[in-house]
Amino acid sequence: MKLSRRGFLGVAGAATLAGCGLDPSPGQTAELLTSDVPLPDAFKVPLPIPPVKRPVRSDAKADYYRVVQRKASLEILPGLKTEVLGYDGLLPGPTFDVRSGRTTVVEHVNQLDVPTVVHLHGGHTPASSDGWPLDLLMPPGGHQEHTGHHGMTGGDVKTGSRSYTFPNTQRAATLWYHDHRMDYTAPQVYRGLFGLHLVRDHEEDALPLPAGEREIPLVLADRAFAADGSFRYPARKDGPGVESKYMEGVIGDVLLVNGAPWPVLEVDAARYRFRVLNAANARRYELALDRGPAKFVQIGSDGGLLAAPVEHETVVIAPAERFDLVVDFSQYEVGTEITLLNKLDSGRAGEVMRFVVARKAADDSAIPAKLSTYAERTEPAGAVRRQWRFRRGSAGGHEGWTINGKPFDPQEMQATVPLDQDEIWSFVTDVHHPVHVHLAPFQVLRRGGGGPGRYDQGWKDTVDVRPAEVVEVLIRFTAHRGKYLIHCHNLEHEDMAMMAGFETV
Repeated sequence: MKLSRRGFLGVAGAATLAGCGLDPSPGQTAELLTSDVPLPDAFKVPLPIPPVKRPVRSDAKADYYRVVQRKASLEILPGLKTEVLGYDGLLPGPTFDVRSGRTTVVEHVNQLDVPTVVHLHGGHTPASSDGWPLDLLMPPGGHQEHTGHHGMTGGDVKTGSRSYTFPNTQRAATLWYHDHRMDYTAPQVYRGLFGLHLVRDHEEDALPLPAGEREIPLVLADRAFAADGSFRYPARKDGPGVESKYMEGVIGDVLLVNGAPWPVLEVDAARYRFRVLNAANARRYELALDRGPAKFVQIGSDGGLLAAPVEHETVVIAPAERFDLVVDFSQYEVGTEITLLNKLDSGRAGEVMRFVVARKAADDSAIPAKLSTYAERTEPAGAVRRQWRFRRGSAGGHEGWTINGKPFDPQEMQATVPLDQDEIWSFVTDVHHPVHVHLAPFQVLRRGGGGPGRYDQGWKDTVDVRPAEVVEVLIRFTAHRGKYLIHCHNLEHEDMAMMAGFETV
């Protein structure tokens, strides 16, 4: 492999990286990109709810869907139109609400002018449908030279449409789907290619948790806007990747929830269940409510329900993480306004959205002391150990983001992992890296020499690894053989080669 094919290789040497702000600010490893338009007033736009996708047909074992990836002109900022790349032209895309053990087949039709790849994040998915970054779906009339990969081959390239098969053989959980095109994940997710995929099961059905209109997704993101309302994104003009100043990550100055800037939600004086996803490219949040006495009660993580609820004053959520939270608004008087804060920032970025308690209401929901029958696994004796080092570093005389000292090479598998084998993986970092492993969930065993952190409970597929920290997780891969990925979910880091392939056998 010629390393010069990469966007940063040959242009971003050590001097460039030293100047791009790799000393992280508290809570963030990213650079702020500001808008060229005045920021809209907060708490004026009602919180939108992404529509639930309906199947085009069903049979005894599967539901079949069709999603069109297309451009759309949406009013995100009042009075301005923004062109998005959207699943069905939506931002976020439609929500899939499916059953555990029942197969979902999604035909994706590419009507864009760029190649795409779809990854079901958190899915227990066959390799052929997992979204390997060179398994491109080309637009009509697309050609390989339009991929930006400088002649690289080896993926399963299709044109026009591709069907992805998701068996959903997993616990109830909040998953999400997004673009995973090699070198271009960051700008394509930034422009709109992401959405929710909810898996439900009988165990969760039996619980008296808030449901219906009181179960609400909160998809967090941030963007910057140009004067004409279009998204601002600092893509390189001469190839894949991001401008060197933004190599550590892009955060915008407009905070979006479900695609709306600083929205407001009227709520009953009752319990609500919020499925929170951080879909930002690089921004971390520390969520808090500005009025007591209500707190967040965490009932689930990336991989589904916890064994028992956990109470938090604040919740730190890194890119790609999900938190399933319950808030009890019955503790407030009707008319009370409660602001959801982001304590990692100040000013406009320190506020996320607002809740207004609009009315008294009956509420038969509850939070059981026991949520799930699953038991956390203990550390097995003799487990195979592997270390994954996430760092900026040199490779072939060039500087960039690397795993184990190497930029991503789709031809090289950094590990061969037998199925049904317990393994302990160590993630070692220099700056903030949200580490995501495809195919299998894991449990955090240790963080920084101690036990799991306060946000590490349950089954995870993405873990927030802080600067100069070591996190150890217990993982086991099952059922599916093939090529999969481990990578940083700071999408600018991912595009600048912070991925590694491994193969399950």
